[in-house]
Amino acid sequence: MSMQPALLQHKLDRLRTLLSDMGSVLVAYSGGIDSTFVLKVAHEQLQEKAVGMTAVSPTFPSIELEAAKQVAQEIGARHEIVQTDQLEIPEFVSNDAARCFHCKTDLYQLLETIRQTGDAAYIVDGTNLDDLGDDRPGIRAAREWRVRSPLVEAELSKADIRHLARDLGLSNWDKPAAACLSSRIPRGMPITIEKLNRVEGAEALLYREGLRHVRVRDHGEIARIEVAPEEMPGLLDSERRARISAGLKKLGFRFVTVDLEGYRPGGVSLG
Repeated sequence: MSMQPALLQHKLDRLRTLLSDMGSVLVAYSGGIDSTFVLKVAHEQLQEKAVGMTAVSPTFPSIELEAAKQVAQEIGARHEIVQTDQLEIPEFVSNDAARCFHCKTDLYQLLETIRQTGDAAYIVDGTNLDDLGDDRPGIRAAREWRVRSPLVEAELSKADIRHLARDLGLSNWDKPAAACLSSRIPRGMPITIEKLNRVEGAEALLYREGLRHVRVRDHGEIARIEVAPEEMPGLLDSERRARISAGLKKLGFRFVTVDLEGYRPGGVSLG
């Protein structure tokens, strides 16, 4: 590992100590950089007593699952996949402001049952210091289920995590943020398996076209594409544009639009 500024090294040491002191953990592991970083350090400190737990449901893109499996394998960490289905929760399906709370409650309830059965000491998540500034119902659910956030406890920001993850050799250190597929459906519009599958198919098509920071917001007949501003020039190619439009219409959209403001978290709520 290359030399780090003293403060960053102190934070990493603090994280290692925190996880080591926990003795055994289940890591709520999505394959995103934050939970990957937690799993990496937990595995270093606890070996077999650190287990990455990935909950698979209709809201979790299959492309994300494959990436999560691959990175866990690279780390050498134990990785278990559990099944859940938020579409069985009426409060989740109604897609209100507390959607994430209902989803995370479902997840942590499941992990708590597994924790007690397997006698792990703690459930930990990938919440980082920057997340605390947002309105995140999922964090409230984590607190209610006594899930610990070691990245917060070690005062690690997103930038800190990406820096350290790169130095620790994590292949996904610069992976764009991902969110569950239900976040593509405007608040108040019911979440259905058909909409989730359509969004997943639409985004997979855009990934195949070489775009990285992508969201396809589902507004019924309209697909609203968000990409990072620096990727917008890539949409100007007439052949690519024709392929994307035809592909999305084949999935059931009547109109395909590009949001000129580009990708931004929470963009769907503007709906």
